[in-house]
Amino acid sequence: MTEQPNSPFWNLQDVPRFDLVSTDIAQGQELGLAQCSAAMGVEGGQDRSPQLSWSGFPPETKAFVVTAFDPDAPTGSGFWHWTLADLPADVTELPADAGNPDANALPDGAYMVRNDTGEPRFVGAAPPEGHGPHRYFFIVHALSEPLGLDESASPAYVGFNVFFKGIGRAWIETTSEAK
Repeated sequence: MTEQPNSPFWNLQDVPRFDLVSTDIAQGQELGLAQCSAAMGVEGGQDRSPQLSWSGFPPETKAFVVTAFDPDAPTGSGFWHWTLADLPADVTELPADAGNPDANALPDGAYMVRNDTGEPRFVGAAPPEGHGPHRYFFIVHALSEPLGLDESASPAYVGFNVFFKGIGRAWIETTSEAK
C-alpha cells in the first residue's frame, strides 16, 4: 500500500493561489473556543464559523465555494466541518457565524450542504482525546461557473465538482487539540 501525504490538496489540480484573511483565525494558530464544537462535546465551544474575506482571485471567477476540512480525523476520508457552495462572485466576505443557518447571512443562490455530522451548517473542531493535534483548512475556491448542485449533495461530491470548475484557491490552515 502506498500512502499519500495527509493534505487536502495532494490530489487536486494546481491553480493560482489568492489571498484569504480573517479577524477570527490565523495561519498556523490554534482555533479559539468560538470555532470549537459544543455539539461534539467541547466545553465552551460555540460552533461559530470564522469571519473570512478574500481578494486577488482570478478576474473570470463566477462563483465561490467555502469549505472547512480536517484531514487528520480518525477516518479514511477526513472530516468535513462546513461546505458552502455557489456564493456569487461579487461576495468576497463572510461575517462570523455565516455557517449558522439561523443567522440568515448567506446571499441568494448560496447554500450549505450537510457536514459530516449530517447537518447543513458549520460544526467546530473537536479532535478526539489522545489523538493529538489536528489541522483545519478553511478554503475558498474560485470557480469558472457556479456548481449548480443543491443541498442534497455531499461535501465530497461538491469537491469533485470543484475539481472541474476550480480556477483559484485560498486557504488558512489552523490547528486544534482535544479540549
